[in-house]
Amino acid sequence: MASVGHACPAPMKPTSNGVFQGDSPLDFALPLAILQICLVILLTRGLAFILRPLRQPRVIAEITGGILLGPSALGRSERFLQAVFPPKSQTVLDTLANLGLIFFMFLVGLELDPKSLRQTGKKALGIAIAGISLPFALGIGSSFLLRETISKGVDSRSFLVFMGVALSITAFPVLARILAELKLLTADVGRMAMSAAAVNDVAAWILLALAVALSGSGQSSLVPVWVFLSGCVFVICLTLLVPPTFKWMARQCHEGEPVEETYVCATLAAVLAAGFITDAIGIHAMFGAFVVGVLVPKEGPFASALVEKVEDLVSGIFLPLYFVSSGLKTNIATIQGLQSWGLLALVILTACLGKIVGTFVVSLSFKVPLREALALGILMNTKGLVELIVLNIGKDRKVLNDQVFAIMVLMAVVTTFMTTPLVMAVYKPARRARVADYKHRTVERKNSKAQFRILACFHSARNIPSTINLLEALRGIQKSEGLCVYALHLMELSERSSAILMVHKARRNGLPFWNRGRQSNPNHIVVAFEAFQQLSRVSVRPMTAISSMSDMHEDICTTAESKRAAIIILPFHKHQRLDGSLETTRSDFRWVNQRVLKHAPCSVGILIDRGLGGTTQVSASNVSYTITVLFFGGRDDREALACGARMAEHPGISFIVIRFLLAADTIGNTVLSEFKLKTSHRDGSVRYEERLVRNTTETIAVIREVSRCNLLLVGRMPDGELALALSTRSDCPELGPVGSLLTSLEFSTASVLVIQQYSDRVSMNLASELEEDSPDKGSDLSN
Repeated sequence: MASVGHACPAPMKPTSNGVFQGDSPLDFALPLAILQICLVILLTRGLAFILRPLRQPRVIAEITGGILLGPSALGRSERFLQAVFPPKSQTVLDTLANLGLIFFMFLVGLELDPKSLRQTGKKALGIAIAGISLPFALGIGSSFLLRETISKGVDSRSFLVFMGVALSITAFPVLARILAELKLLTADVGRMAMSAAAVNDVAAWILLALAVALSGSGQSSLVPVWVFLSGCVFVICLTLLVPPTFKWMARQCHEGEPVEETYVCATLAAVLAAGFITDAIGIHAMFGAFVVGVLVPKEGPFASALVEKVEDLVSGIFLPLYFVSSGLKTNIATIQGLQSWGLLALVILTACLGKIVGTFVVSLSFKVPLREALALGILMNTKGLVELIVLNIGKDRKVLNDQVFAIMVLMAVVTTFMTTPLVMAVYKPARRARVADYKHRTVERKNSKAQFRILACFHSARNIPSTINLLEALRGIQKSEGLCVYALHLMELSERSSAILMVHKARRNGLPFWNRGRQSNPNHIVVAFEAFQQLSRVSVRPMTAISSMSDMHEDICTTAESKRAAIIILPFHKHQRLDGSLETTRSDFRWVNQRVLKHAPCSVGILIDRGLGGTTQVSASNVSYTITVLFFGGRDDREALACGARMAEHPGISFIVIRFLLAADTIGNTVLSEFKLKTSHRDGSVRYEERLVRNTTETIAVIREVSRCNLLLVGRMPDGELALALSTRSDCPELGPVGSLLTSLEFSTASVLVIQQYSDRVSMNLASELEEDSPDKGSDLSN
């Protein structure tokens, strides 16, 4: 039956018969939904690209894009609104948006580890409590003022709680993104902020559930009590039933094998069923999904497989519709007059005051330094999608009117937007002073018995066996202070919301990433490094660097300086195929390597891996390698010789030095003379040869002849006429003339370590070469 005075819009049919039969696609649900999705994706991704130089999280672009599509901007045109977002499409749009929200909340729960929450220290817990309680109290205070002015007639209890929750929220995923952009994830202030935000997140959801329970239709005062009690029973039942089921599923999923589709489908069905139950209780369907996500076990490949299968579809297709749905409800034009704009300023000031001052004071009481305490307060003031969820529920339940809703959305955008610039102004840890006692920046050194520190970088498990076998060769068994290895896992900070999963790995940065108390650990990377540490008696300190490809080199160079490494070992950007040829793994890693070569505070080695020692780690007693140094002359070749001399001490290594001389060249070499003197007492495991050559052809012939070994050590930029003759333009300037030559299968099937020795003066030739070859014409190299 039609309502009096209003005509109900006719329901939309799903698909059209096509324009040739007189149907407009915009009058049908499916083509209109497709247009809406495409439009919001184009707009939000475009805004994210524009805001990227300002280092703003993507959620700012998404919220802004939703507002621009609504009645605040483009939606002011009645023609646009009726064509693209007509009222009759609102039900379909909101249904898809809430479906995306259900699975997004499942992912949020999946990323929260209850075990890590229980291990939260007193300092982070105190900061979290202060970051909730004071803003909540100020939110309640501001609600009284709003009710007296622009929000008259609403239910006082619900409005009071919703305002308190809206001001006390800290967006955990958005905070992780900001910390990663500012390279604070592994700093003390970053770890503390993440721990406090995790506690804050859980507390906010509990408070929101309470607010939803209170915001009923008002039929009976007992309804909120029944809703709250039913919600508690639901959580208790899930806590008893869900973990054993998911643990059994997780045990059936083995590392390195695909997760069965049956388990994934069963999990997604459980998410939807939980959402149905909580919606029937009277709490939003997303709460059920969130609880299921929290209860899924985080160990093993099962949780990560769920994230991979669900996230891209949800964040790329469904979730953007939620921002449109919010934007269509946000009309900034409702904020009119001095009073309304004054209330907006008051709400922003109250939100900032509560979070920043509350966190700042409590942090100082825990003896956190002044700048760190202030940065913590600013970081805890981050809002995001969670804030929008709270506001939308309040709007749908008639707790927030149009004007209050618009004010609160703008508050969320402003407080999040100002986080990055304020933290950068207050807290600048990147400008660290040069390490005073950083003496040994090269492998070549006078005191050969000093501790040898290596920063070994790797992208994935593919790099591990050869890297460990190279470290075993470099162990230098005669050195009194031995070898110290910092194993740095290079992880890209992607735009996915599950970048938060990487935060958990980074929180223990610099500490062992294996747990000695556990009998088994499925992570074979962990097992490999633990075995190397125990069997070779080498100090191994695993670390994680999480950053975008454009500034990953900064993390590598900063880590090398802080750990006083003598050499950085980087994997080449190509890997070996089954036929022996090299295939590009990812070209972005090439630009990372080039930038490290320019900015490194120590020597750098790039490892071209052709299976050094095979595909598994070789124990010290089974090492049997032939290693050859190609010596032309110059600083880089001396560094390669120094590396080789260290490897020559290993009993399982046969070492050969090939010195290239022009037929007319009879000049001796001091470094080579010292090397021959030091190794003269050895048995036949060390050999020195001089090869007289007259031109490039003979040089290449000798290189091809002596390349039948396990590992070749070459300098990146050798000196002399011979090396100059080889310096034809190559597609890999980071390898130099000899290294580039050895990437070709016709010259060698051996692994190659190309070495650049550290120098106080950065070579202008190196800078110009890399700038010419860089995809952005050197823009990143000139920083």
